Amino acid sequence: MNTQHPDASGDDGDEARAELPVAVADETRIAALNRLLAARDRTIEVLIKRLEGRGGEDPSAFALLEQNIALEAVVSRKTRELDRERQQLSDALAELRSTQARLLQSQKMEAIGRLAAGVAHEINTPIQYVSDNVSFLRSAFDTLLKVVDQHLTLLEAAHAGAVPEAQLQAAESSLKAARLDYLRRNVPDAFEESLEGLGRVSGIVTAMKRFSHPSGEDMEPVDLADLINTTVTVARNEWKYVAELETLFDDALPKVPCFRDEISQVVLNLIVNAAHAIGDVVLAAPGSKGRIMISTHVVAEHAEIRIADTGGGIPESIRASVFDPFFTTKPVGKGTGQGLAMAYATVVEKHHGLLDFETVPGDGTTFIIQLPLRGAEPAPEEGGA
Repeated sequence: MNTQHPDASGDDGDEARAELPVAVADETRIAALNRLLAARDRTIEVLIKRLEGRGGEDPSAFALLEQNIALEAVVSRKTRELDRERQQLSDALAELRSTQARLLQSQKMEAIGRLAAGVAHEINTPIQYVSDNVSFLRSAFDTLLKVVDQHLTLLEAAHAGAVPEAQLQAAESSLKAARLDYLRRNVPDAFEESLEGLGRVSGIVTAMKRFSHPSGEDMEPVDLADLINTTVTVARNEWKYVAELETLFDDALPKVPCFRDEISQVVLNLIVNAAHAIGDVVLAAPGSKGRIMISTHVVAEHAEIRIADTGGGIPESIRASVFDPFFTTKPVGKGTGQGLAMAYATVVEKHHGLLDFETVPGDGTTFIIQLPLRGAEPAPEEGGA
C-alpha cells in the first residue's frame, strides 16, 4: 500500500499549503486574544484584591462595589442639594445687597428730611437780608430818581435862558432829601451783602444737590476735601449752635476711588454724632461751645479721615456694641441705632476699608475712616469693638 503524507504531493497537499497562512493568522489572533484575556484577568484579580483589602468585615469585592455605587449615589444627591442651597444662598445674598442699598438710600432720604428744616433756616437767613437790602436799594433808587428828575427840569430851564427861583429851590430840596453821603456809604455795602447772601444760598443748594445725588454703579475718583466741605455745609445747622468746626486737609492726598454719596452719608452720620456728643456736654454749661476737627491724611496705601469731637467720650461698657445694628444710647424716638452700623457696613464691607475709634472718657472721641487708595481691595476687618 502506497501511503503518502498529504504535504508530499497531490491535490490534498496543495489545499493544505493554501490553508496554512489562514491557520497561522488565526493562531496569531487567538494568541493575541489570550494575552488580552490574561491581562484582563490579572487586572480584575488586582482590582478584586484591592476591593477585598478595603472591604473590612465584608470580604466580597462585589458587595463593596455595590456599597461604593450606593455611596456615589448619595454623594451625587447631596451634591445636587448643595448646588440648590448654594443657589439659594446666592439669591439671598443678592437680595440682601439690594435691601442694603435700599436701606442706605432710605437713610439718606431720612437724613435729608431731618436736615431740611435746618437747611431751610440756613437759606432763610441770607435770603432775609438780601430781601432787606433789595428794599433799601429800591428806596434809594426812587430817591435818586427824584433828584435826577428835578435836575433835568432845571437843566431844561437853563437852556431856555431863564431859571425860575422855584425850580432852583425844588432841585436843592430834592438833593438834600436824598442824603447822598448816606447813600454813598451804604449802597455799596448793600450790594456786597446781597451778593454774599446769594452766594451762600447758591452754595447750600449746590451742596444739597451734590449730597443727595446718588453715585453710579461703579466707584469714581472723589476729592475728599470737596466731599467733606459739602457735607459740613449740609449739616451746618446740626453743629453750629454747639461747636466750632475746623477742617485740615492734606494737600498730598489724591482723589480716592469710592461711592461718593455713601461716604458722604458716613461723614454726615459721624458729624451729627459728634454734635450730639458735644451738645450733651455744653448743656451743662450754657453759652459754651465744643470743637469738631475734621482732617485728612495719607496713611500707607489708605486715605484717612479723622473726625474728632470734644464730647464726653464713649464709656468702656458700650464700646463693643457701638457698631451693632439698632444699638443706641439715645432716648426712644431720638435715634434708630442705624447710623454707625450703616457706616461700618459701607466702609468695611463695601469699600473694604477700616472704621475704628479712639476715645477718652471726658475728653472726646475720634472716629477714623480709612479707604484704600487703589479701589476696593480686600482688607482685614477691624472695628471699634
